[in-house]
Amino acid sequence: MTGFGSPCGACKFLRRKCVRGCVFAPYFCHEQGAAHFAAIHKVFGASNVSKLLMHLPVADRPEAAVTISYEAQARLQDPIYGCVSHIFALQQQVMSLQAQVATLKAQQAQEQENFPIPNQTINGGSASSTIHSPPFNVDDLNSSYNNLLLDSNFMQQFNHSSAAIDVPTCIGEELAYRDGMEELQSVAYGYFRGQ
Repeated sequence: MTGFGSPCGACKFLRRKCVRGCVFAPYFCHEQGAAHFAAIHKVFGASNVSKLLMHLPVADRPEAAVTISYEAQARLQDPIYGCVSHIFALQQQVMSLQAQVATLKAQQAQEQENFPIPNQTINGGSASSTIHSPPFNVDDLNSSYNNLLLDSNFMQQFNHSSAAIDVPTCIGEELAYRDGMEELQSVAYGYFRGQ
């Protein structure tokens, strides 16, 4: 029971009385839980999810409920691929950002060649000349990144132009995959906790 005599979202959707100790109550609130549980019931079935949650340790149940809810929502939006299409899109985004980082590092190396750092004296002296570097604005970088994400044709352009960029990605892709999975879980968890 969620308190004040109102059933949890799962019991509300199933039109049954929510009893004390209901396995769904901690994870599906009265207000929005019914909508989330509707997707879960349609994709997996209430009985299957109940059995799954009951077999898990209590500490693992919140993450399992969020993951099941996310997968059910994704499966309804894309019945064939489910959340795999979202994972693929995130992996493509990581690859494009890695290519951008490589490009920026190459630009930085070029700028360092154009504007070398002069030798400085160590014993109380000052630098013989001043260092001039091009202005760098983090806001410009953030706005270009946001514009890049909003461009619907970017992924297609990146796929065609990625062969021209020579970036060692074997280790980077493996690390990005590990980080991406953790990030995907945290994004999904935050998304469903926020709704």
